[in-house]
Formats: sequence, structure tokens, C-alpha cells
Amino acid sequence: MNYFNNEVAIVTGAASGIGRSCAMILAREGAKVIVSDIDAKGGEETVQMIKDNDGEATFKDADVTKPEAFEALINFAVDTYGGLHALVNNAGIGGESAPVADYSLDDWNKVISVNQSSVFYGMKFGIPAMLNSGGGSIVNIASILGNVGFANAVAYVSAKHAVVGMTKVAAIEYSAQGVRVNAVGPAFIETPLLTENEAMTDEALAQITGAHPIGRLGQSDEVGELVAWLCSSRASFCTGTYYPVDGAYLAQ
Repeated sequence: MNYFNNEVAIVTGAASGIGRSCAMILAREGAKVIVSDIDAKGGEETVQMIKDNDGEATFKDADVTKPEAFEALINFAVDTYGGLHALVNNAGIGGESAPVADYSLDDWNKVISVNQSSVFYGMKFGIPAMLNSGGGSIVNIASILGNVGFANAVAYVSAKHAVVGMTKVAAIEYSAQGVRVNAVGPAFIETPLLTENEAMTDEALAQITGAHPIGRLGQSDEVGELVAWLCSSRASFCTGTYYPVDGAYLAQ
């Protein structure tokens, strides 16, 4: 039996990687999915992959660093499918690698905008739509770096810690009204964000892989399966919590 019965879901950053996996698994489980990204080509490819597997999805381009764009995305979902029941705030970027004192202001502002502010916008505009739809579930994609530090990544680490904090606040405020809010913390996942990074040498990739006691990088579907479950009513008592998907990285 599927997790969903035509409930409506939005996934941001769904043109590839974790976002694509989340969108495809939500659709596989019976949700109507709004696929969102600034990468229209990749987003449309995700939609087609969903349709090829007998799912239902529509693409909507949105720069989620702009509050008006996120509000329009929420309104599009409601206008297209009649409501909103699940929101996966997944859009994110890595940022430059530099010590705190050398970190550029431009990159700081960009990473905070994409990885932190967009999550706030998603909840600000998504929660009212969910309340009007009878409740729902928000999953904010954080990171293992929302729990620990990591040298030369001050903006990314700061934003992901903030995502975990915002998740807890929103859960306290809205869970009694039927909107659950959780965060998922992936470790290093084998996605284009990691493997296609020009700064990522073979030596660095091997070092990162070896930091996981499980002995490998994670896969996008391993994150997406947890996200879909958290979005569903089967996780009805799960809210305000941070769930690592990390191959025992944080156990060390």
C-alpha cells in the first residue's frame, strides 16, 4: 500500500541528486509532485522520469532565494493540484573552501541565501497552505554538518545548523495544528554536487569516503526513502527531530 493517496508535494532542487530521488520516490508512493529548480532542463527530465514510471508530476522553475518566487511556487502547487501536503526543502549549494577569516562575503551571502533563507521562506509560505489543506509534513534537508563542524566550510556549516534550529522551532509551533516538521542530515552522498565539483580531487574524494565507517558514500535514494516516509502519515508521531543518514559518520 502506497504512502500517499494523491497528496500534493513540492521538492525544491529536484533537477538532480537527492532532490530528484525525493521527487521520484514521493511520486512512486502516490503523491502528485511539483518538481522545482532553477535548472529547467534537469527539472523537466525529473518530471519525465516520474511520468515514465506512471507517476504524476509538474515542473515549476523557482529561484527559492527570492521570497516572492517561493510564494509563487506554493501558490502554483495549490492552483494546480488543489492543496499542499508535503514540502521538501532540498535546494542547496556547497560554497567555497576557505578558513573563516579568508571566506568571501559574496560567497557567505550566497550560501546563506540558498541553504538557510530559502528554508525559512518555504516554511513561511508553505505552512499556511498546509494548514488550509488539513495538515502536512515538511522535511528540511540539512546535513551531518548541521550537527558537527567542518574546516573551511563556515557558511555551509552555519546554514545547516540553522536549518536544524528552524526545524525545531517550527515543529514546536505547528505540530499541534497538524503540520509536522523534521530535518534530515545526509552525510556525503554520491551526487553531482560532490562528484562533479572541480575542486574535488581523487585523493580528497577517497579521504571523504573513508570518513564513513560504512566504507562508502551514500546514495540519493537512501536519503529519499527516509524523506518520503517522514512526509507520510506513517511518521505521524515524528516531528521536531533531526535524522542523520550518514553511514555512522556521526557515531565516531
